[in-house]
Amino acid sequence: MTDHNNDQHYDVIIIGTGAGGGTLAHRLAPTGKKILVLERCTFLPREKANWNPTEVFKQERYYNTGTWYDKNGQEIHPAAGYWVGGNTKFYGGTLFRAREEEFNTVFHKGGISPEWGLKYADFEPYYTQAEKLYNVHGKRGLDPTEPWTNTEYSFPAISHEPCIQEVHNDLQAKGFHPFYLPMAIKINEAQKFLSECIRCETCDGYPCLIHAKADAEVMTVRPAMEYPNVTLLTEAKVIRLHTSASGREITEVETEVAGEIRSFRGAIVVVACGAINSAALLLRSQTDRHPNGLANRSDQVGRNFMKHNCGVVIELTAKENPTVFQKTLGINDFYWGEPDFPYPMGQVQLSGKVNKEMLMNNVPVAIGNEISPEESALHSVDWWLMGEDLPDRDNQVYIKGDKIHIDYTENNTESFNRLVDRWIEVLKSINVDKGESCYYQSNFPLSWVAHQCGTCRFGTDPETSVLDLNCRTHDVDNLYVVDGSFFPSNIGSNPTLTIIANALRVGDHLSDRLK
Repeated sequence: MTDHNNDQHYDVIIIGTGAGGGTLAHRLAPTGKKILVLERCTFLPREKANWNPTEVFKQERYYNTGTWYDKNGQEIHPAAGYWVGGNTKFYGGTLFRAREEEFNTVFHKGGISPEWGLKYADFEPYYTQAEKLYNVHGKRGLDPTEPWTNTEYSFPAISHEPCIQEVHNDLQAKGFHPFYLPMAIKINEAQKFLSECIRCETCDGYPCLIHAKADAEVMTVRPAMEYPNVTLLTEAKVIRLHTSASGREITEVETEVAGEIRSFRGAIVVVACGAINSAALLLRSQTDRHPNGLANRSDQVGRNFMKHNCGVVIELTAKENPTVFQKTLGINDFYWGEPDFPYPMGQVQLSGKVNKEMLMNNVPVAIGNEISPEESALHSVDWWLMGEDLPDRDNQVYIKGDKIHIDYTENNTESFNRLVDRWIEVLKSINVDKGESCYYQSNFPLSWVAHQCGTCRFGTDPETSVLDLNCRTHDVDNLYVVDGSFFPSNIGSNPTLTIIANALRVGDHLSDRLK
């Protein structure tokens, strides 16, 4: 659809097309309401470079967020991009429900994750809808931490390749509970000739050339565009939001479109730019009525930024690992800790298979000598480890001039480091009779912001939260934020399914409001 220059008023304006904005547009499209979706970039190009690891990882061909700055004023070049579909274009597609207990107060070694204003039961039906909408493949009953539900996954679990099945069996023999990762992939293993996914090695971290990854563009934005009442305007960067004299409603969305400043009006305005950029937009939109930034009476906009404690453990074994599509297995046996450490530690997942472009030249190898990155990649089994970081008001996104700054100090690291050490012990125990192995561990820097959340937390108290429980700002009646910003705490697993489920939930609320 194209924009109508002479008709600039809409029932709903959605800013951003990722897991939050794209899903919300999809939910509202059937209402018949006039909807404008604004995306600052365009569709990610479909080209051979999509599957080229040098282009994707070394040249950072699709990272286009510009330069941000850390607390010391040092440049950050985020591993993120502005495209239709947001960062779901690059995600691994692992979509977990939050655990039921994570909606309550959780005590960590490093502090407290606060209670949410809603509970798992409020999200459960939307999780089921989200899993179906995003083609999530999985199997219930294997993960000991999974929350209750009355439904099996709509799509069957993705099978392990032989080497990974062997790892699964070894873990199970040691008393662990490996399970199939819940994966948002358009795959049909029973009828491979009908499968859109070809089960290749260029999935996790790559854009999908053949649109077989169930990302927000493919699953929600493109279907929403088929409705005549939905207008998608790309290369439209929102500069600031303007309010009425009272400051209680958004009157204009000031947008730069192809170098020209244009304004759009909407009865409802939804910000869904990702937790960092959503906070930045509100802070940029300060007025006399909102001198510290829009909807920031609580001084919470931009604060409590979280992104998970994340790292990789690369296991290099004497035996080659010919696995192609590796990201199929997870372990949550240490999710809530262990007998002598009664605090959450985190989650273990297989990652996509690494290649020589991803490996450093000095990675040690299983046979005890240094070999090339090419040879290392042939021998690696690659694990992604993740633990909760905790909300801290001093971990914040703020604006200096027109630049985004992120003041972030890691926390709750003792639990995460324990998970890393414990997992290496587990890997050694299952490889004891299979030849010498080595283990290389690396944590992710601040530039890795794929799991960003928390900068506009929701709650019932306007003095301590930015949004109400429907994700409407306390201070501005027609302004909503629908992305990872609303999280009061950072759940211990991937946040995307919760963002999607929440967008569906808020979509139902907005449908009722617009009647």
